[in-house]
Amino acid sequence: MRVKETRLSGCIGEGFYGLHRDIRNGEHTHYWLKGGRGSGKSSFISIEILLGLIADETANAVVIRKVAANLKDSVFEQMNWAIRTLGVEDEWERKMSPLELVRKGTGQRILFRGCDDPRKLKSVKFQKGYAKYIWYEEADEFSGMTEIRSMNQSLMRGGEEFRVFYSFNPPKYARSWVNQETAEERKDRMVHHSTYLEMKEEWLGGQFLAEAEYIRKRHPETYRHEYLGEVTGGGGEVFRNLTLREIADGEIASFDRISRGLDWGYAVDPLHYTVNHYDRTRRRLYIFYELRAQGMSNRRLAEEIMKENQSRREVICDSAEPKSIAEMRGYGILAVGAKKGPDSVYYGIKWLQDLEEIIIDPKRCPETAREFGGYEYEADGRGGWKAAFPDRENHAIDAVRYSREDDMRHVRVR
Repeated sequence: MRVKETRLSGCIGEGFYGLHRDIRNGEHTHYWLKGGRGSGKSSFISIEILLGLIADETANAVVIRKVAANLKDSVFEQMNWAIRTLGVEDEWERKMSPLELVRKGTGQRILFRGCDDPRKLKSVKFQKGYAKYIWYEEADEFSGMTEIRSMNQSLMRGGEEFRVFYSFNPPKYARSWVNQETAEERKDRMVHHSTYLEMKEEWLGGQFLAEAEYIRKRHPETYRHEYLGEVTGGGGEVFRNLTLREIADGEIASFDRISRGLDWGYAVDPLHYTVNHYDRTRRRLYIFYELRAQGMSNRRLAEEIMKENQSRREVICDSAEPKSIAEMRGYGILAVGAKKGPDSVYYGIKWLQDLEEIIIDPKRCPETAREFGGYEYEADGRGGWKAAFPDRENHAIDAVRYSREDDMRHVRVR
């Protein structure tokens, strides 16, 4: 049975057509679907899983939520909706304990599992075929990629092709693991963003649309987060001028104000080396290279820097380590201690805040993107924020400050 796209138009939004073709052609393994309320992402995934099982009789599916108690009224009913929508009710049998859908004739199964005890997933077995389709609904509820990787390692066995879906409404905060994870590019991953604006009005209903319009007018930031699925932050973000995007090779070739900075690692802290360009006219900072390591010797560090810094340009380092600076110079690196000065941290971060834009390539510089995006003021316990900048998770930020200290000097921060 092959469902034509003309028929699909009656159950998935137009914004998902390209994604459907990508999945059908097997172009990626991991599909991250994010968006706001009413965007249709869960409906789309349920349809795709069902279509996949109909097309491949060796395929089975496992649908996972963080808490097992949430399965029945969410993903179980969602998969039953997909069965009804495609008109194949007679082909499927519902089982309630444990929750399961079984395809008559082929024995294919859709299992529903909670992650209360991830070890139980190791016991998942299929008499025929394998778990070709895996779906993590409300992916942001999981503790992080370590937990999800563990489950994938248990389930992604016995077959050559897999389709793994992750659906979620993006949390407000850029520091959330799921927001940071989807900002990092991988060849086997596709990230898709959808909103209710791409859905047919009759699917959503008048009341949904009226509520969305009311929130849009009266509470625009809430609207952006809840209905458009934007990462709006919670008010404590230090850098609100941040843009995460690819910085193309052609752009980098045109950069003519490049600086380099180095923050030393201490004990368990990592070292961080940065390369960036500052467009003084437009007041834009482009961060396009990083080296992050823990426990790396200065000799090895110098070798790695030489690979990037073949023209032997100056590297501004944390001046708290004069012996390391001298050692690096002995290895041929033009290492110079940062001048720092009174309140240099405060004025350095204020200078960065005051820029028109800080552009970071999350693929080239994932740790820099994570730090800048997740750097927040500390809560004061009264619903507000402390004025001081926290001294944690700031290795990339410090390295960038050192690299641009000449640009900061004598500049009056607004």
